[in-house]
Amino acid sequence: METRTNFYNTNGIQLQVVQAGPEDGKVILFLHGFPEFWYGWEKQLRIFSEEGWLAVAPDQRGYNLSTKPEGVEAYTIDELTRDIAELIPQLTDRKVVLVGHDWGGAVAWNLALHHQDLLEKLVILNMPHPQVIHHHLTHNPKQMLRSWYAGFFQLPWVPETLNSSFDFKLLESTLTRSAQPNTFTEQDLEIYKEVWRQPGALEAMINWYRAYKYNPIEPGHKIEVPTLMLWGKQDQFLGTELAQPSIDQCLNGQLIFLEEATHWLHHEQPDEVNKLILDFLRV
Repeated sequence: METRTNFYNTNGIQLQVVQAGPEDGKVILFLHGFPEFWYGWEKQLRIFSEEGWLAVAPDQRGYNLSTKPEGVEAYTIDELTRDIAELIPQLTDRKVVLVGHDWGGAVAWNLALHHQDLLEKLVILNMPHPQVIHHHLTHNPKQMLRSWYAGFFQLPWVPETLNSSFDFKLLESTLTRSAQPNTFTEQDLEIYKEVWRQPGALEAMINWYRAYKYNPIEPGHKIEVPTLMLWGKQDQFLGTELAQPSIDQCLNGQLIFLEEATHWLHHEQPDEVNKLILDFLRV
């Protein structure tokens, strides 16, 4: 697969963006979550570029070679969303298909709520609708327990110190233990570690969690953009019970469970995930 790397100025920062496929193709835009970067979508970039799409995956703010602003409030959901809302018109003058996983899914939901004019279709992988996750974090003891690390990440400097110790052993084991065996190769992990070593990267990545308290959770309208949600049922971080209420927030939504997949479904079952997205786009 041949990829191109560009830097785009957006919302006062610079994002590194990797692209594959024809320049005049329709855009499918992939947003990664924690603790990944554009490389997490490598298997998707390959397939969708071969299908004639301009497949695009940015490093979101704080990650890899994208700008890492100082201060927690630089990482609120509105700032993260504005980054992508201002990026899209630089990529194309048409609507895009937006795909988001984990925190990238949170940004994708917010874009669909506030910038639906930019989107043709929405695909969410294992990330609840913002109102649903907020409700479960405040009312569901099981989900509170699953999300214990989000509370830990509120501490100053301690999460950075522990996660970077012993060559990122804790962060590495978080990935490998929560995924199916052999999902992440040694080469993958070395590539991730190189990104985590970027100056200021780990603090910026964790600041996404610290900024959650500044994120507005207002009653919103239903999502009008046609939406596909794919959910790996073996997710250790997010309960399956969050999926249906999330798709219920969509006027035109479809929910598909992957029985054996975990939180990392696009790594574990890339062929199935790609096929389901392509089928959704052909309707």
